[in-house]
Amino acid sequence: MSVHIGLFKGALAALLVVAGTPTAAPAVQEVMFVGNNWDGTVDVIHSSGDFAKIGRINVVPDKTQRLLEIYLNPIKLAYYLGIQQGPGEGHDQLVDDMYTTPAGDALVVSRPSFADVVSIDLATGAEKWRFAVSGYRADHMAVSPDGTKVAVSASTSNTVHVLDIVTGKQLGSFGAGDKPHENIFTRDGRYLWNMSIGEVNTSLDDPSMDWTKGDRHITVADAKTYQVVKTIDMRPRLDAFGRSDLSDAVRPAVFTPDESKLYFQVSFFAGVVEYDVATDKITRVKELPLNPATNPDRTTWVNDSRHHGLSMSPDGSKLCVAGTMDDYATVLDRATLAPGPLVTASKPYWATVSGDGQDCVISESGADQVTAISFATGQKVTSVAVGDHPQRVRIGHVPTGWTAP
Repeated sequence: MSVHIGLFKGALAALLVVAGTPTAAPAVQEVMFVGNNWDGTVDVIHSSGDFAKIGRINVVPDKTQRLLEIYLNPIKLAYYLGIQQGPGEGHDQLVDDMYTTPAGDALVVSRPSFADVVSIDLATGAEKWRFAVSGYRADHMAVSPDGTKVAVSASTSNTVHVLDIVTGKQLGSFGAGDKPHENIFTRDGRYLWNMSIGEVNTSLDDPSMDWTKGDRHITVADAKTYQVVKTIDMRPRLDAFGRSDLSDAVRPAVFTPDESKLYFQVSFFAGVVEYDVATDKITRVKELPLNPATNPDRTTWVNDSRHHGLSMSPDGSKLCVAGTMDDYATVLDRATLAPGPLVTASKPYWATVSGDGQDCVISESGADQVTAISFATGQKVTSVAVGDHPQRVRIGHVPTGWTAP
């Protein structure tokens, strides 16, 4: 008990001293951020309950300036148009991922088409800092458990940058596999796991052409020194389990609360793979229902996805799966991996957990809404309209009583 009180007092003292004068720490409220990738906005909604909309933030206030820079540089323009016509499905990709600073005064956003990470002042809507990633595209991010660091995948340079979330200063970086994608900090903040997915923008999607997709593996780096500790290639592990037919491109992934197991999705697969960290082995593969209306032509699936979006209930008993190309989401019992009801959804692109831990929240990119599904019942709770093509959904904080600038 005394240890917890001491930690609380130390943290409180750090927050209350401003210019040597004690003051009250600014009050913050928990919210949920929804990144609307195609229109460059982020909707702020309640993090649980009714998920009602609170406000909307423009995260491309510098759009004219960025586009001018791109159109004046032939190489940048080529990549910009490639992103637009490839992963953007004919649209700009203006917001991929987002997290708030510890004080809840700014929103840090990765912007694929602009190949950068920016910090947006939540009071004014102005840009506080900008970090241009190496290469020509920014992708998924992750925030450290203490909220001070943000990692971003620079997908065309095979690099992961780690930034100070308040200042935007680079703290370190490390090399990853081809097209680094998902990032996950371990719960103690000691390691950072990065999953590379390889080339997903070609039409060489037949299994016989898998070798063209590049070097796909998990890179585990020390989150203090930014040195690579180990790499994990799922190819031999999948083969050993008898699933040489599955891609080794690890997509969304989630650890169990004790981090003993990792669950993940792979390209072209409708299902979930279970990996035991201690034994370094695939232990289960669960195939999920296929929608008979889904076009069987792999080249029509968005960025090599079949299913893309995975979250876990706080107690580790349930998994929530976004069946992207199959237009449903479902909650799995983790003990048996048996799916619950198939909840109809329009191209669900991500899955996260509500602030109170009761619901899985998916982004329906095809319907411009987010939908909450009860972990307990597997049934839909509610849907809330958001902006154009919602993708990433994250929990964060804003000042109490916040209104959009």
